Amino acid sequence: MIKLIDTHSHLYSKKFQPDLDEVIGRAKEVLSAIYLPNIDMESVNPMHALTEKDPDFFFPMMGLHPCSVNLEFEKVLAKMEGLLNQHTYYGIGETGIDLYWDKTYFEQQKEALQIQIQWAKAHRLPLILHCRNSMDHVIEQISANHDEHLFGIFHCFDGSLDQARQITELETFKLGIGGIVTYRKEVQEMIGQVDLQHIVLETDSPYLPPAPHRKDKPRRNESSYTKYIAAKLAELHASSYEEVAKITNENALSLLQFCDT
Repeated sequence: MIKLIDTHSHLYSKKFQPDLDEVIGRAKEVLSAIYLPNIDMESVNPMHALTEKDPDFFFPMMGLHPCSVNLEFEKVLAKMEGLLNQHTYYGIGETGIDLYWDKTYFEQQKEALQIQIQWAKAHRLPLILHCRNSMDHVIEQISANHDEHLFGIFHCFDGSLDQARQITELETFKLGIGGIVTYRKEVQEMIGQVDLQHIVLETDSPYLPPAPHRKDKPRRNESSYTKYIAAKLAELHASSYEEVAKITNENALSLLQFCDT
């Protein structure tokens, strides 16, 4: 069976400390690679430590999560930019706009996203976009900056079919599809109408576990659960698991420069 790629996982989270080796073992049965978007300065060292455990399996990214943006965001980004010039990363992010939890720093989030857009262009790296309750805002900002040097993934995409079309018409961005596609009917209906060539797989571990693991205790997603997402996509597209794996892997590799190719 073809192994999948998890394009978005926070496997360096403290939630995996008790059984990390077992979680990695299960992931390697299903996956050929896991990409690790950063969150803030506190997550940098755990992310690097996980990457060092197996640099041919874990691929780190650098960025500031919108929920971590505050009035000091420019100082944090300056530190991260220094890291970008010292280490090898495979993406910029995760960045974007989040208006679900708090709108206080909306303007700062837009500014932080703009800076990271410029990083992505300068370093020729994919941009990993967080768009919770902010899809139109993020699409507008990306469209305003779009050129052949800007590409990436709209992470955890759960927008409308019209929003999906706006993104796919940019041609250099993919839709990151995770666990919600296994249980949210409106997402299933939407993604069933989006060609597989526009989709990459992700888990967002330890968040958003797919069916049949939504009621697990403790409630935790893990990268091996990518297989449930692939299976659901195969069902929605009247395709096979192997075909979904093949197409989504090709999509991921075209963006994420796997093994620095």
